[in-house]
Amino acid sequence: MRPEPHAASGPTLKERLTERMESLGALSVMTGQVFSRAVRPPYDVAGLIYQTESLGVRSMPIALLTATFAGLVISLQFGYFLARFGVQYTVGRVVILTLFRELAPVLTALTVGARIGSGIAAELGSMTVTEQVDAIRALGADPLRKLVVPRVFACLIVMPVLTVFSDVVGLIGGALVVRSQYGISLDQFFQGAMDAVLMGDFVSGVIKGAVFGLIIGLVGCFKGLAVEGGTEGVGRATTQTVAITSVSVCLSDFFITKITLYF
Repeated sequence: MRPEPHAASGPTLKERLTERMESLGALSVMTGQVFSRAVRPPYDVAGLIYQTESLGVRSMPIALLTATFAGLVISLQFGYFLARFGVQYTVGRVVILTLFRELAPVLTALTVGARIGSGIAAELGSMTVTEQVDAIRALGADPLRKLVVPRVFACLIVMPVLTVFSDVVGLIGGALVVRSQYGISLDQFFQGAMDAVLMGDFVSGVIKGAVFGLIIGLVGCFKGLAVEGGTEGVGRATTQTVAITSVSVCLSDFFITKITLYF
């Protein structure tokens, strides 16, 4: 008796790598197309304002809440360890540098970015599977100009602004917890913080926020427009967007830190 053939196996490693490289190439092409359309009139100012409000203002509570607890935790931790060496009065310097350069932009991108990116992917994915994107093409309009450009540039604007707000709120939260736990006055905390921080420290975090926003917007739009398989595909695209943006933010953070370390 002839043995039954085995069930077909999944894609090989080579096929997966090829698929990933093709997706990366398609994303690069879309990025170039987005910027080329963005610099040519007509400009969709109304769409940009709407997306900025939708993605930014509604993300403010989660960004500020995350920044508040980040400031509380790092102030509590650094205050405890610095107290071992009798230099707890320097906690403001450590907190402001940590927030400005690293925690505020990265935590904002990971928390708010997950919300924004998944929302964009779900919205555009639903439009793709219901053939609304095809209808836009049939009417002679450009889906990239109408759907992608406002969302990408809204993310580019929103993330640095949220990063700045996170800096301020995290610093205030850190000052309050240090005052209550270690008896360090607010004047001493903020004076030490202002003496240590440079403009380059602040600019470094804002640059990171802008780059993270660009990554989140591009990945969310790309995954949304590439949805296949109906509503199930929308769910996959949303999950993949969160995973890809999180990894991309952490990876790009290393290289941006390396570049801006000497600002």
